[in-house]
Amino acid sequence: MELYFLALLILIMAAALGSGYPVAFALPGAAIITIGLAAGAGYMFAGSTDAYFHSGGPSQWLSAGVTNLRGVYWEVERDTLIAIPLFIFMGIMLQRSKIAEDLLVTMAQLFGPVPGGLGISVVFVGALLAATTGIVGATVVAMGLISLPAMLRNNYSSPLATGTIAASGTLGQIIPPSIVLIILADQLASATDQASTARKALHKDATGELSMPSVFDVASTSAGEMFLGAFIPGILLVGLYMLYILVFAILRPKLAPAVPYRGKYDIGFVKNVSITLIPPLALIFLVLGSIIGGIATVNQAGAIGAAGAMIMASYRLPKGGKTLYYPALIAIASMVLVGFTLANFNMNVKAIETGADKLGIALGAIATILLLVSLIWSGIRIFKIDDTLQGVMLETAKTTSLVFIILLGAAMLTAAFRAFGGEELVKEFLLGLPGGFWTQFLIVMLVIFILGFFLDFIEIAVVVVPIVAPILLADPQANITAVWLGVMIGLNIQTSFLTPPFGFALFYLRGVAPAVVKTVQMYKGVIAFILLQISALVIVGAFPPLVNYLPNRVSFLSESSPPPRNPKLQLCVEDYVGQNLAESSVAADAIKLARGLDLSILPKDLAKDLTEGFDKADLALEKLTEAFDSAQIVEMAAPGYRPMHGQVRGIEKQVRRLEAEAKELGTQISRMRDESQAEMRAKLQAHLDVIEAEAEALRVTIPAAWAEKQSEFLKLTQAENKARSQYRRAADESYEGPQSVLAVLEDNQAYSELQVDLMALRQTIESIPEKDAEGIVNDFAKRVGGVEGAGDVKKALGKARKALKAKTPDREKALVEYENAVAAYEAQLSWRMEAEAKLAPGINAYLDGIRDTLGVRLQSRFTRSQALFMASCTAYHRDISLNF
Repeated sequence: MELYFLALLILIMAAALGSGYPVAFALPGAAIITIGLAAGAGYMFAGSTDAYFHSGGPSQWLSAGVTNLRGVYWEVERDTLIAIPLFIFMGIMLQRSKIAEDLLVTMAQLFGPVPGGLGISVVFVGALLAATTGIVGATVVAMGLISLPAMLRNNYSSPLATGTIAASGTLGQIIPPSIVLIILADQLASATDQASTARKALHKDATGELSMPSVFDVASTSAGEMFLGAFIPGILLVGLYMLYILVFAILRPKLAPAVPYRGKYDIGFVKNVSITLIPPLALIFLVLGSIIGGIATVNQAGAIGAAGAMIMASYRLPKGGKTLYYPALIAIASMVLVGFTLANFNMNVKAIETGADKLGIALGAIATILLLVSLIWSGIRIFKIDDTLQGVMLETAKTTSLVFIILLGAAMLTAAFRAFGGEELVKEFLLGLPGGFWTQFLIVMLVIFILGFFLDFIEIAVVVVPIVAPILLADPQANITAVWLGVMIGLNIQTSFLTPPFGFALFYLRGVAPAVVKTVQMYKGVIAFILLQISALVIVGAFPPLVNYLPNRVSFLSESSPPPRNPKLQLCVEDYVGQNLAESSVAADAIKLARGLDLSILPKDLAKDLTEGFDKADLALEKLTEAFDSAQIVEMAAPGYRPMHGQVRGIEKQVRRLEAEAKELGTQISRMRDESQAEMRAKLQAHLDVIEAEAEALRVTIPAAWAEKQSEFLKLTQAENKARSQYRRAADESYEGPQSVLAVLEDNQAYSELQVDLMALRQTIESIPEKDAEGIVNDFAKRVGGVEGAGDVKKALGKARKALKAKTPDREKALVEYENAVAAYEAQLSWRMEAEAKLAPGINAYLDGIRDTLGVRLQSRFTRSQALFMASCTAYHRDISLNF
């Protein structure tokens, strides 16, 4: 019965949407009606309101959507959606202030003389508007009103003109800052948690191990990473559009003619271009640059964008005057002053110590006041001119409310979908498809593409993504990143916005296009751009680094970059070390030279540490080569093992499904103890017997050679893992031992400075009262403990302190232990200086030689070159399915 109510849920939702009923109410309405009908039917026909639900009851599922929404979006840590009203405000403000119109006119003048230049300028401006507004409808309408008449007037082909405008207007879906990306990031953050749990369960079922290595886990994402990931695909898409228009114009110049500029390219023209183009570019740089540089979060960047849009509107809306640019100039001055103070002063108010600190804080306060003056002045201006500020605020509130109401409705619809087993149904369908991950992925992308005909991006993001994303992310075959999946979905949604007959961008453009432009011409015009979009999807799908590299680069170069010992990074770290060792003999030469050091100067324990460190370096080189050889053997054996592995894991998956069903039936049967239920119990028992027989029949189909084949392959992977583990341990020890010896020698100055106070300690022990003497000895012992290698001196002083602290203080014993401390000190002093002179340079050379290779795991963070290598290495998806 659950399936009937699931179908009813979808039917009611589709009917409501098809009738034009508001989406914000169609989604929760369908959920409430269906849950109510299921509860009523269960009460009437089965005697229980819970009878026709997959699990739980109507009250649970009616409140689940609201509960989930509150739990997800009202947490302090999940504040990503705060950026939505900020970016909406920025976009509407730039639209109302006619900055978009200025951009189109100016860029048309600049690119017009180039073949297809007017179309290229439309794409360029579309990209700029996308990077500042992210609102598809507003962008398409604005560009349709401004550029379409100009393109038609200059004899541009109607299909090309309309296709260019519609495609350029949808760039706001993928070019950051995009509301689509913000919502997708939020949904994918939840999906990765579910995917991680599913992958751990899969690993446990496949291997029997209780814990899964963290290298196999699913990484989460954020809005900032989504922005970074979408940046290069967005630029790729813009480049494809421009290249197509240019080639089209060269091949068919009559349909996309050059438009010569009738004015003069003089200082006035340059000034006009600068005033029109530089501020939007500067705003884009501030918004995206602050995110990419790790200076600001997405929310803070949204605030920067909203403030920048207000300041830009303050000089665009007025018609002129001497003070026209004053707010903007004050804002620029304040930003320059802020940058100066941050670069030259300590701006921590709690850490003010010097006059320079006070000056820096004062300059920072002045810069803040200037910025506030600029914003208030700008706000007053745009409030007075045609109530622009009020109108923008009202539109922002409406749009933001719509987004969040849809989020609530979608949460309720998703809860109802799960209530009737829809999520399990989708999961079983996708996991049952032949062809593995890529078949699942293509089906999901096709469904999203078709849904884009009917639903807005918000509904797709919050209804479809939470259901399918955990399944795709959990699959170890492709082992995709959440960022890549989000960008692919974003590109797909953008493509569906263009596709006839229901593409939203076409409806927006049809509403403002003149009657002379036929709808068929618009459909014809977008076909080429749809093909370009699909090409971009294929390119990004085939080359994951286009998405993954930039977020990884920013992460590894940031102050909070993951340390080199992060378990998830070790394969790439070892690839870096292997490549470095193959290209340079620096490490091998350093080890060879270190072998020539005369260690007889040192005590036996320190000499042993050095010798073992050099031995471990040789062992590490040997084990790394062994690990790479083992990895190659595994790679060669994988093609022969993979088909049987996939076959057996597929059978085991079906068996587990049948076993779960059998367990549920067994539970139901055990609860039917009444004689009146005997007939139903017998039916269920017969069904249980069939399921168990089916499961047993599936087990028999597992190839007889599977156990032997798996054992052989497991031995190969274990050999590789063992070699890698031995390499890591040896590499760490090759650096740690010599580093600890060098630390002792580098502390010689501090060690020498102990001598005067140590000699004066005798008089303290002899003459000062025992209690006071004990405190002085204790303080000095702590100081000695801070010097590397002085542990034996500290130990003797500790015994002297205990003698003074005893119930019956023993001054004589304390003096004996003190003499032991002096002897230990002098014994070290005899070799420390000579060792520093003769050995420290050699040990330093050894550590410098292996720091970027064998010693990389012990560094606090990656160097720039290492970080760039790691960003590139981790940008690729690794197939880890054979480990499951």
